[in-house]
Amino acid sequence: MQENKPPDDYAHGHHESVLRSHGVRTVENSAAYLIPYLVSGTRVLDVGSGPGSITIDLAERVIPGTVIGIDPVKAVVDRATAAVPGEVDNLTFETGDAYALRYEDASFDIVHAHQVLQHLRHPIVALREMYRVLRPGGVLAVRDADYGGMVWAPESPALTNWMKIYQEMGAELDVEPNAGRHLLGWTMAAGFEMIEPGASVWTYATPEQRAFWAGTWAQRAVASDFASHAVEMGLATQSDLAEISQAWRVWQQEPSGFFLIPNTEILAWR
Repeated sequence: MQENKPPDDYAHGHHESVLRSHGVRTVENSAAYLIPYLVSGTRVLDVGSGPGSITIDLAERVIPGTVIGIDPVKAVVDRATAAVPGEVDNLTFETGDAYALRYEDASFDIVHAHQVLQHLRHPIVALREMYRVLRPGGVLAVRDADYGGMVWAPESPALTNWMKIYQEMGAELDVEPNAGRHLLGWTMAAGFEMIEPGASVWTYATPEQRAFWAGTWAQRAVASDFASHAVEMGLATQSDLAEISQAWRVWQQEPSGFFLIPNTEILAWR
């Protein structure tokens, strides 16, 4: 795989608004279900580590254990590397391919992937690779949102159109926006037998939360790869995207504005 190009056509791309959204994620708000297993000395692989905020948190929690974060895009890996605090010396970021992990069999205690499988054309293939590099007794931790389960208020025709475009884009890219509901089946198909499914939600309802979520999507709707894909695929016009962007800003100002994102969480043992 080329270092400057992801293995699949990533719907969101790596616009600053996307990385800003991903960069606020931590173990506490995005991987709390994994906390009981983050013990000192654990060796962790974080697949699809992005800007690295979760990965850095993982590393701080397992000292003196080692953590490797991989992402297919070198520029994103470089950004994550630059964000590592000086006192964290047990963490390495590398370019890598989820379909062909470069690590030996049974070499990690934990393999973690957050919001990754929804963007892969072959999620089961990636899960089989995660299985391969787990040591016997090691734990897989995967978490993905389910776009089809997202709800918001007040209703907005433009935001309804945003979701329609996103679902159609997933079909065009041959990926699954509603990955959350499929995680259990995918994990079973990859060969895992001991599986513990669960779920949690993100909510955006306070003025500060709405400002963050709407602010990122108001930009993403017109400036990220979501926008360019939508136009190139004939799913939306620039006018449609401008209307969606404005709808996010209107929603942000609604005192009753509420947005809920359901996430499926899977713990599975080799």
